[in-house]
Amino acid sequence: QLQASGGGLVQAGGSLRLSCAASGRTFSSRVMGWFRQAPGKEREFVAAISWGGGSTIYTDSVKGRFTISRDNAKNTVVLQMNSLKPEDTAVYYCAAGNRIAPIRVEYDYWGQGTLVTVSS
Repeated sequence: QLQASGGGLVQAGGSLRLSCAASGRTFSSRVMGWFRQAPGKEREFVAAISWGGGSTIYTDSVKGRFTISRDNAKNTVVLQMNSLKPEDTAVYYCAAGNRIAPIRVEYDYWGQGTLVTVSS
């Protein structure tokens, strides 16, 4: 089970820290990713991290602003979001997969979303 938290309302330029808590013994062997879905839009890839944390990928629009990390001892993956923009407003989802990739089909387990709203 994946449980995302940390969403909320923030002004443009502000920061939020999203967390995803995972239950189960296989967390440390899974790639973890974050996706987001804005109103009326398709769900899109945001960031992903390899099982050991040594490899990360980001969508271009968040590079330099967002950082994904994980703590396998705590079964947690974190998305630190800085310099937030109104266009970052979306429901954010964490997901588990087997291959680090920026596409939805590579992720087979999804948590519920957490809403991030960035005001201008």
